[in-house]
Amino acid sequence: MPDFTNKDPASTQFWDERFEQAFTPWDKGGVPQAFKEFVRQAPAPLTTLIPGCGNAYEVALLARAGWDVTAIDFSPAAVQSARAALGEWGGHVLEADFFRFIPASPLGLIYERAFFCALPPTLRNDIVARWAELLPAGALLAGFFFFDDAPDASPKGPPFSIRRQDWQHLMMSHFELIEDHEVRDSMPVFAGKERWQIWRRRSS
Repeated sequence: MPDFTNKDPASTQFWDERFEQAFTPWDKGGVPQAFKEFVRQAPAPLTTLIPGCGNAYEVALLARAGWDVTAIDFSPAAVQSARAALGEWGGHVLEADFFRFIPASPLGLIYERAFFCALPPTLRNDIVARWAELLPAGALLAGFFFFDDAPDASPKGPPFSIRRQDWQHLMMSHFELIEDHEVRDSMPVFAGKERWQIWRRRSS
């Protein structure tokens, strides 16, 4: 492992160091199968936000399918890496803070991929509240979530796992779960502890 100077995953410098040194063990190098199926089965394109996007491979998939997609990351190095990886679709990636970003159009979907588990657990309530603020009633939060219910589960990260009971408690006041299944093509860092879930924003 490279020798990093910044130890705070809430800091842009933490992620800049990792992208600059090409240390990205969470990076699949492509689009997970469950999300491909989600896009294929969607009855219509959805205006989509991808927070903490990293290399944002999903942007190309969505843009080619005619979806209005914006990917954001607060790390300049991550944005630079994503734009290089995406080529002609790189303009869909913006440097922005998730907690302050204002979408140009109402969202139909927020796609979650290693964003929630990348930030310290102290920010969990704020992330869920911001999801709820950004999504109108009936809109979707879909993606991959990292769980560990073991009694000796380590609080260290990133990635920071969460117990399913705690996750349900966080989500239920704003969202209802409409799909949940295991992930068969996880990266090693998430293997056996990752679920694909779709949540719908409640009307109240």
